[in-house]
Amino acid sequence: MYWTDKLNEMLNVLSGVVWGPWLIVLLVGTGLYLTFRLRFLQIRGFGHALKCISGVYDDPSEKGDISHFQALCAALSATIGTGNIAGVATAIAYGGPGAVFWMWVTALVGMATKFTSCSLAVKYRRVHADGSASGGPMYYLRDGFKPKWLENLVGDSKVRSIGAGLGFLFALFTVFSSFGIGNMVQSNSVVDGLRFVVPEAWSGPAFTWMGFFEVKIFNLIVGLFLAGLVAMVILGGIKRIGRVATAIVPVMCCVYLLGAIVILLFNLKEIPSAFLLIFKQAFSNTQAMAGGFAGAVLARTIRFGVARGVFSNESGLGSAPMAHAAAKTREPIREGYVAMLGPFIDTILVCSMTALVIIVTGSWMEASAEKELVGAALSCHAFQKGLHFGDFTLGHIVVAFGLVFFAYSTILSWSYYGDRCAEYLLGPRAIRPYRILYCIAVVLGATGALKMIWTIADILNGLMAVPNLIALIALGGWVVRGIKEYKRRVLISQ
Repeated sequence: MYWTDKLNEMLNVLSGVVWGPWLIVLLVGTGLYLTFRLRFLQIRGFGHALKCISGVYDDPSEKGDISHFQALCAALSATIGTGNIAGVATAIAYGGPGAVFWMWVTALVGMATKFTSCSLAVKYRRVHADGSASGGPMYYLRDGFKPKWLENLVGDSKVRSIGAGLGFLFALFTVFSSFGIGNMVQSNSVVDGLRFVVPEAWSGPAFTWMGFFEVKIFNLIVGLFLAGLVAMVILGGIKRIGRVATAIVPVMCCVYLLGAIVILLFNLKEIPSAFLLIFKQAFSNTQAMAGGFAGAVLARTIRFGVARGVFSNESGLGSAPMAHAAAKTREPIREGYVAMLGPFIDTILVCSMTALVIIVTGSWMEASAEKELVGAALSCHAFQKGLHFGDFTLGHIVVAFGLVFFAYSTILSWSYYGDRCAEYLLGPRAIRPYRILYCIAVVLGATGALKMIWTIADILNGLMAVPNLIALIALGGWVVRGIKEYKRRVLISQ
């Protein structure tokens, strides 16, 4: 339709501005800065991070809502979502296999970013009278943002105002972003992938809503059902979300990864070529060079790789710190160790499996927006090609399982992120109205247009990342000192 086409064009222009070179440099640059400042802690501290989630440091008497492992699962349930299925496929479809390399870069430096942000979230969190906790970038921006050079330049009171203003902007962007990245994108990708399981429903009856969007009855039913399941959990807050996430995340990861591993074993000889293609196209494209558009194609590859990497593991966005701030611990640095495992599990493991399946099966060469073979549909197509036994195919069932549970767990965790920010902005009275609107958005996402929703999510992701990245650069010094103190008291003494 004319209006939807025009709206898509406007959103694409805005997304191009938000996700221009400046934001990519800020995201990756902040991660690199923290990586060097923390002296590659994501490598040196990996073993201790695994020890932290094993439960040896858990103390139920400490303030907070959930254990270290539950906090990691709650954060992972938000990041291991349709970004691992639809996001990877979208990056490859629009940016080529080389985009996967830039997703890896985002994850590796993002481990340092997430370590820093989640340590700060525990440091500056607010513990309520009942022992529950609220924390996140809005709190460490408001209470911890005090760069000395800026204080000398404009004075202490103005610095505090700047920090409070940045915290307000982060909370505002996150509330809106929660309806995109954590909600509508997830429910939309579920129905997009289910077309391979029930294709006859895709051609079923539809109606035009307000003369603007065409809504399929199948999409509406799926959206209503998903919204009902979401409402049953989010009314219980982070404790119930943590329990559900702990039950869902390990199982859904194992099932999905097992399906991908089987396909890769069937195509073992193609794996080296797949890695070679990823590295080759990360920096150049022969066809683009011949046509004189090498620079434009490379920029597109980097943009989609970084954007989808951030969408997948959320490093730098500032969302995961809100889940980790609820952990039962008095050690901010310990929670940083736990948190940095998130990008590794999410992107280096799960996203890589999806990408390799799409590449080794040759499905990436068949990707086409015209054929609607992008996003979750492309991943589903790749799993169908790779996981079949004669006339019987299992691939679409694996992807459908992953989509439903990945999306459901992501929607649950992002509801918590959104209501923490709504509470920060408007007080406790805003939580229930927010949750009602959040459930309605699940239905809207299931009935909306995939491309438009992805574009809106990209724009909102970029906007909420900026205040958080400013805070991480300004407060990185405290984390460095905190690590030294933590090692002196906890690591060296053992």
